[in-house]
Amino acid sequence: MENNMGGIAKLLVITGLLMVLAGLVLYFLNKFPDMKPLPGDIVIKKERFTFYFPLGISILISILLTFLLYLWRKFGG
Repeated sequence: MENNMGGIAKLLVITGLLMVLAGLVLYFLNKFPDMKPLPGDIVIKKERFTFYFPLGISILISILLTFLLYLWRKFGG
């Protein structure tokens, strides 16, 4: 019984840290209003409409998370 609670606690701590990290990124993102889209990002501008899909940053985040999870599984658990 104790082992299951430790796993859940670890998951909650990691989830909390990821939420804090996401909050910090969103908070500091406002400090860089002139940030240009990365290559691969989809931007569609019409008269009163702008659609932005951050495909380039999504790929970068996916690669980074894949690498971090690989390291975690190999060395951490």
